[in-house]
Amino acid sequence: MSFDEWIGREQRASDRLDAGLAARWLATFDLPAPDAPSMPQGIHFCLCTPTTPTAQLGEDGHPVRDNSPASFLPPFPMPRRMWASSRIEFRAPIAIGASVERVSRVASISEKEGSSGKLAFVDVEHETIADGELSVIETQTLVYREAAPANAPLSPPEPGGAMFDATDWDAHREITPDPRLLFRYSALTFNTHRIHYDAPYAREVERYRGLVVHGPLTASLLLQLAARELGENTLRRFEFRGVSPAIAGEPLHLVMRKTDAGYEMGAFADDGRQVTKASAAL
Repeated sequence: MSFDEWIGREQRASDRLDAGLAARWLATFDLPAPDAPSMPQGIHFCLCTPTTPTAQLGEDGHPVRDNSPASFLPPFPMPRRMWASSRIEFRAPIAIGASVERVSRVASISEKEGSSGKLAFVDVEHETIADGELSVIETQTLVYREAAPANAPLSPPEPGGAMFDATDWDAHREITPDPRLLFRYSALTFNTHRIHYDAPYAREVERYRGLVVHGPLTASLLLQLAARELGENTLRRFEFRGVSPAIAGEPLHLVMRKTDAGYEMGAFADDGRQVTKASAAL
């Protein structure tokens, strides 16, 4: 079945970055109130979130996809969905109190055969507009995978004996994302994907070793590391790609170093397994 007719589909959502949302976001990350009225980079992940009725959610917590014109994403037969990567351009900070609109378009669709079976990729372009000004342009890549066999090894493997070495990095922060942080971030983003809060489902159905840390949550923590080192709202571009799942309750090492092209960033498990690859530019 061809899904080409989904290319170009558009979805619009509106929101308001009110003081309550700003306070909850800052509390989630243990951050102080900003000196300026603008919020830190990464707040856009929590704006214009999905409002799918509960009755229209699938088993995994994502909205059900079908062949109707109302279905923004195509009904791939592969049931497992992941946020694979994002390419982000920051145009202007988003101020507390701003009226926000997000326009989303399906930019491309591709399918391929991987080592674990069939894969489908969807690129979605998002434009976030705050008080009439284009603030964030993001191309998000979603990947759909086949169901995990009931006897599949749990992912990722148990930590090995090695230890992460931050010697070659200019900046380093260690944090242990726990289920409370994951729950709050799911609430902020109205994300009902069960791998982030339902441990039996994550383990028994999707075959993860524990609750999975959200990709944009890890990205937000990397943006906060950049803000600590370079100042708030200074990045012009930021890209991240998930490499391996980060598991709640396990240490996560966030790192950054200067390169000729800008900044290389990343997130690593305690044993040195890379979780996220990222880069940034001023």
